[in-house]
Amino acid sequence: MAHPSQEAPRKFTFDTEFGGGRQPPPTSTYKRLFTADEAEAMAALARAEGDAAAMQRIEAQTARALADLAEAARAALPTLAAAAHRHRAGAAELALACARQIADAACERFPEAPLQAALAALAREVEATPRLTLRAPAALLERLQAALTETAEAIGYPGQILARAEPTLAPAAFVLDWGDGSAAFDPTGAAIRVAEALEGALAAEGLHAEALPSPIKPSDEA
Repeated sequence: MAHPSQEAPRKFTFDTEFGGGRQPPPTSTYKRLFTADEAEAMAALARAEGDAAAMQRIEAQTARALADLAEAARAALPTLAAAAHRHRAGAAELALACARQIADAACERFPEAPLQAALAALAREVEATPRLTLRAPAALLERLQAALTETAEAIGYPGQILARAEPTLAPAAFVLDWGDGSAAFDPTGAAIRVAEALEGALAAEGLHAEALPSPIKPSDEA
């Protein structure tokens, strides 16, 4: 016979709370349902966030690609500058060679032209000189003297003109002396001076003409 204080046995229901018959508090977890407009707004926000993230990645990749291109361009600049300098030097040498051929042909055909140009340029300086002395190659002496006399008359020079042969002078070369000064022309020497001046200009341009930027280190771009 069961004792009155003992409870009747009951089936075990795998409960997790044992409080003498007290009910567990209701759970706060609930399932929320979204309206169609709310779902569409959330989808639009998610798409916008995804697009922004994709654009950031694209911009970062573009920036890296541009930096690589800039570095490649900076690395190529010295080679391009050297090639441009070689091209300028070759073009200048070709132009000088052509000029020599033209000058030689002009001096051969018109040997009196440099002498006449010199006297015309010296008109004010020799106008009070009583005598001009011309020294020139023997083969051209008479021709140069006649041309000098013609130019002297054109500029109004009234003094005497003397001509003397100088066997050491090259064709078309001459020396014009008026006592207080002299002027000389030597085609060979002039060609040498022009070549030296051109060579010096090209050398200076090769050192200073191409302003190349210094390479930028990755730490400098940060």
